[in-house]
Amino acid sequence: MFPTCGPPDLLPAGGRTLTVLESGTAGGPNIRRFKKSTSRRAVLYYCLTPLHFSEPVQLASSSSLSPVLSIAPALIMAVDPATRKRVLRVIFVSLLLDLLSFTFILPLFPKLLEFYRDREAPLSADAPKATLLQWLLSGLNRYKSAFERPIEARYDIVLLGGAMGSLFSLLQAIASPLIGALSDRYGRRTALLASMTGNILSVLLWVAAVDFRTFILSRIVGGLSEGNVQLATAMATDISDGASRGSTMAIIGACFSIAFTFGPGLGAYLSTIPSVAANPFATAAGVSLGLIVLETIYLYFCLPETLPALTGNAPEKKEEKKPKVSLERTNSHFLLNAVHFVFLLFFSGMESSLSFMTYELFAFGSSKNGRLLGFVGLVASLLQGGVTRRLPALTSVRTGVISCLAAFFLLGRVSTIGGLYAAVTCLAVTSATVVTGLNTLSSFEASEDERGGKLGILRSWGQLGRGLGPILFTSVYWWAGREVAYNMGAAGMAVVAAAVLLGLKTPKGAEGVKAGKKTQ
Repeated sequence: MFPTCGPPDLLPAGGRTLTVLESGTAGGPNIRRFKKSTSRRAVLYYCLTPLHFSEPVQLASSSSLSPVLSIAPALIMAVDPATRKRVLRVIFVSLLLDLLSFTFILPLFPKLLEFYRDREAPLSADAPKATLLQWLLSGLNRYKSAFERPIEARYDIVLLGGAMGSLFSLLQAIASPLIGALSDRYGRRTALLASMTGNILSVLLWVAAVDFRTFILSRIVGGLSEGNVQLATAMATDISDGASRGSTMAIIGACFSIAFTFGPGLGAYLSTIPSVAANPFATAAGVSLGLIVLETIYLYFCLPETLPALTGNAPEKKEEKKPKVSLERTNSHFLLNAVHFVFLLFFSGMESSLSFMTYELFAFGSSKNGRLLGFVGLVASLLQGGVTRRLPALTSVRTGVISCLAAFFLLGRVSTIGGLYAAVTCLAVTSATVVTGLNTLSSFEASEDERGGKLGILRSWGQLGRGLGPILFTSVYWWAGREVAYNMGAAGMAVVAAAVLLGLKTPKGAEGVKAGKKTQ
């Protein structure tokens, strides 16, 4: 039985605000004020006070006591538009700072690892293995000797950089569920500030990394503490409803695209500015540290708590607990996690092999590869800002997976630079759509008190795929050649496409609502 809501006051001019007298509550009637908004599904009234309704509220018109609308709990936002706008601004600025800092190091890996090799690894292959870097390079040479195709020594540093990238992703696979669960218990703000503490320590170690062991330690600390992306995703779902969730997630995707367009180039430029003789990359590391510290200060002063369980009124916590309504799920988390894992397994493998392929076919150096990746980031940014946020989440995932399948097909057969750019355009479409859409779909399948954990598990499976993909895919590339590797990738992506097209469905909370349609 719905709680009875007596006749509201007449709407003021413009009909934007609705005042409701709720009767039958302890201590007398309560006044509730709602803001009117419309969507394709129904007229929604967003509560202008921080209330959480455990039951649907039925409204009556002022001319009749007969109900004209029933508002379900999931459709009543406890976040007013001004707070939502402020949180989105904090998410965008902080995540952009974080990702810019993160991408500084990406183009520096080859030169950075060469610096440590020249300092710590002797030129003789049979020299005693006295350092960690010598031991790793020795193992890498044994791994290379297992392949029939010869792998030139100039690839050693690239392979070692790829292995370190895999290490970071595998550590993220371990840490992400824990960070998500902590955010569900102690709040997004607390978990994010704790994560930032680890990030600061990680970059501090990079600044001080005059030897390879310290640099490895900085990557381990960073892999175990980085939680900004998943927590930003959780916060975005906390403050959005079904109609606006897709566009909110697209903001996070846009941060990625912008950061990966400008961050690597800025990091490469900063590496040319000497500051500390013992660590020629200290300038880039120092600026990265400055960005992380600035982000932490900004979050501390500007980020409010968004976890619904911690933002309700204190008196409500003392009320008698009501039976918890189970969430009706449309897509299983098992299927969503499996799609995320297999997709990133092949997609990250393709990413890691792209620089090898462009060098082998077109003799691309670092500058041309940088322009190629910049083109991908630019196209992805434009798509995130203009297209992805307007697409329903499921359509976004389907579009991206099919584009990735086309990219694999083209890369296995490309013979011209024009064909290469056509293939990476498909990759840009994929980068702008799939992960954003999967995060949105997963958020619909989790209640507010488990959302952080579920999104953390989704990210964990994705990071596991990102950690294993480069190792497996490049191994096939060296063993059997480009055509076999990319045809294998196309076959794997076809399986993902079949699962997405046949297995995933639009969640009930998002039916008939455009992902980018914003409420007023």
